[in-house]
Amino acid sequence: WLDDIGLPQYKDQFHEARVDGRVIQYLTVNDLLTLKVTSQLHHLSIKCAIHVLHANKFNPHCLRRRPVEEKNPSPSEVVQWSNHRVMEWLRAVDLAEYAPNLRGSGVHGGLVILEPRFSAETLALLLNIPPQKTLLRRHLASAFSLLVGTQATQEKREYANATGHVPLTTTAKVRPKKLGFTQFSHLRKKKPDEAADYICPIDSGAPSANGVCYRPYGGLRHLSPLLDRQSERKEQAGVQS
Repeated sequence: WLDDIGLPQYKDQFHEARVDGRVIQYLTVNDLLTLKVTSQLHHLSIKCAIHVLHANKFNPHCLRRRPVEEKNPSPSEVVQWSNHRVMEWLRAVDLAEYAPNLRGSGVHGGLVILEPRFSAETLALLLNIPPQKTLLRRHLASAFSLLVGTQATQEKREYANATGHVPLTTTAKVRPKKLGFTQFSHLRKKKPDEAADYICPIDSGAPSANGVCYRPYGGLRHLSPLLDRQSERKEQAGVQS
């Protein structure tokens, strides 16, 4: 899974800490810091990847590694692209020489589509395309907009123009939420109302302590059109019932 989402450099730490499929959805920010994942971008990568797993009922084969017959892939398809598939897309849009730079970057389809701060500029930084190569960056921006679709492009633009917006950088680090050590033994003791501590908040499927139900994937601002429709149908069904 770490290979698929472009973060193979953390495999040893995850293995030593015995992080498996049963634990992964309960990881917190401090847990990731304990696993030596300090990059903000890598935290977001893991958050979006867990979200995609949730949406696909934790199917271990949900990420697409190789191109299939998809001339104009929709955002709901791109969201399931692995890191390798994103690299294949770069080769398809004549940016093959930069594709290898995505190895170990944590870039996968879920991050590209679901994270509102991930933009063409972020991708250009990760690919190490020099700022003076304006035509090349413009080409990347055009291809990126076509890839993520009109809705996501508009939402990313609105997010970037919002007051207090902090651009996503490739060097930002995550700080612990509070002092003290973090161990994995506490994971099974979490209560539903503590879901905000998770790197990717979980839809518990049950009311919280105050009687308010959680909205699925509420920790992410932007969802792919497919998942947006699923969420809307659930909300409408709740209203009708």
